[in-house]
Amino acid sequence: MIIDIKYGKEGVQKVDIPDRNYIGTFYPKDVKCGDPDEVIGESIDNPMGYDSLSKFLEGGKDVVFIVNDGTRPTPTAKVLDALSKRMDLRRARYLIATGTHRDMTPEEYDFVFGRHYEKLKDRIITHNAKESECINLGMSKNGTPMEVNRIAVEADRLVIITSVEPHYFAGYTGGRKSFLPGVASFRTIEANHRLAMRKEAQSLILEGNPVHEDMMDALEVVKDKEIFSIQMVLDRHQHIYRVASGSLNPAFDRAVEWANEVFSVPIPEKADIVISVAPYPMDVDLYQSQKALDNGKWALREGGRIIMVSKCREGIGHATFLTQLSSSKDPDRVLENLSKEYKLGYHKAAKMAEIAVWADICAVTDLDHEIIRSANITPFPTVADALSEALGQNPDAKVIVLMDGSVTIPRVEADE
Repeated sequence: MIIDIKYGKEGVQKVDIPDRNYIGTFYPKDVKCGDPDEVIGESIDNPMGYDSLSKFLEGGKDVVFIVNDGTRPTPTAKVLDALSKRMDLRRARYLIATGTHRDMTPEEYDFVFGRHYEKLKDRIITHNAKESECINLGMSKNGTPMEVNRIAVEADRLVIITSVEPHYFAGYTGGRKSFLPGVASFRTIEANHRLAMRKEAQSLILEGNPVHEDMMDALEVVKDKEIFSIQMVLDRHQHIYRVASGSLNPAFDRAVEWANEVFSVPIPEKADIVISVAPYPMDVDLYQSQKALDNGKWALREGGRIIMVSKCREGIGHATFLTQLSSSKDPDRVLENLSKEYKLGYHKAAKMAEIAVWADICAVTDLDHEIIRSANITPFPTVADALSEALGQNPDAKVIVLMDGSVTIPRVEADE
């Protein structure tokens, strides 16, 4: 079976998987999508918890939209298209929820704002976790200082545009995540992400997930604030499947149900080899591409091999997690080192080291091979090379391909 593996924005790597080894290629589920303008418009016009968007905006003197940055597939521009028929977009300011990410590139600004960018660019503010002025909202139940961008806190009308899919330690993206960590201080994000080191912090889990609880605590402090959300669930082609609009938490809960319909994917059995792809734009760097590893582990047998495929267009990402991964050739020792202190990025190293304890990790990237080796990951120039070596060691190995590994959560059918 010859499979075309996505590599970067437009690249493809071909790999030939013998039929006797091949279990299958798995994507988020195919779902029926309508016209995006109609789907978005119908949702906005029938919001949960509000009479209408116009009623919500009525009397608002400081309207602020929080939007995702360009490393997320959220089709913000399509939402702005729909909104432009219902309001004057220049009435609002636009705060980009970068978290700890770098500022966006010109290409990413065009992707996020589309045809509206030139008209709105003087209304756009990019959150900077280390430099933006933040207001302290107190401490969360888990001891996280809740410091959030002053612009978001003081807005008298807040609109959040986001997308909802599984997230490897927050349970799901979307909703509350735009507020914290999206526009929170570095200190807050670091404290929140430290909770990702706990076992309860994993994909699809909200109840008892300390990272999710932290985010909800931040919203509880500002519960009297007027917040209108537009939360999208995309299909595997990044087309809009469903949209939940209105009150933040009810809309988030509805979107989570739809996200499960798309991204929780049944597989017949676990495999000895899992090829997990981080597709564009999730392939920005190794730090972000780690999600493809974490999701891929759910399809992998103990003692197996996972092959992460990601161009890593901008390099490593946060260097701190690579430093920790490189601290020992023994993943158990890496985990021991990580338990002694925490800096932002260590949770990524922990999640990767946890996999390395019971499986082999390989990677096909544009990164320097020595850098990859230092992180206890075996580099290969192509997917075909990585698979060839794996099958050479185990000719009977069963193979699964996750073409959208960053957002696909494989589940053995018996566990469904």
